[in-house]
Amino acid sequence: MKLAPLPYTVTDWDAVPATEHPGETGTAIWRTLNVGDVRIRRVDYSPGYLADHWCDRGHVLYVLEGELETELKDGRRFTLKAGMSYQVSDFGDAAHRSATRTGVKLFIVD
Repeated sequence: MKLAPLPYTVTDWDAVPATEHPGETGTAIWRTLNVGDVRIRRVDYSPGYLADHWCDRGHVLYVLEGELETELKDGRRFTLKAGMSYQVSDFGDAAHRSATRTGVKLFIVD
């Protein structure tokens, strides 16, 4: 990851405009900052959310609140709770999708 030139920046995530992204079930609310080719997001998944696609993009994802269930296309499953993270690259065979029963708040850099 290479960040484009950027002055020191403080972000009030609650003040960043929200965009809504429907899942197969439930909704994702994204608050997004783009810095060059890097996307920085706070993402909230509603209770019962299931992603509508398999994602091949690399991420660093940190769970702020709640519980996230991540399924890899090869069938492996991981449950992450507040204070946990995962890191996945753009390369390899780690296509993944997210779900939550209870709702979750995430911080994602990709």
